Amino acid sequence: MKKKYDAAFKAKVALEAIKGEKTLAQLASQYGVHPNQIGQWRKRLLKELPALFSDKRNKVDKEGEAEKDELYRQIGQLKVELDWLKKKSQILG
Repeated sequence: MKKKYDAAFKAKVALEAIKGEKTLAQLASQYGVHPNQIGQWRKRLLKELPALFSDKRNKVDKEGEAEKDELYRQIGQLKVELDWLKKKSQILG
């Protein structure tokens, strides 16, 4: 049966692996995780850590918000147009 670990646990173990105070084998026995898995978590943490402080991430978030706002605006406009058409069709029909 495959175990699933939450993000906080992975981060904690990977951070301890980066510190280097204990070997991967020691960490594996302490947390009950295979050493290869800890190594993968450590590599992923080191790979993704610079993006945490990047301005690009903030730009992507802002672009996503702007796109979402535009879509909500379009939905509102279409709803108003639909209501208007329903009203006119009742008057004519």
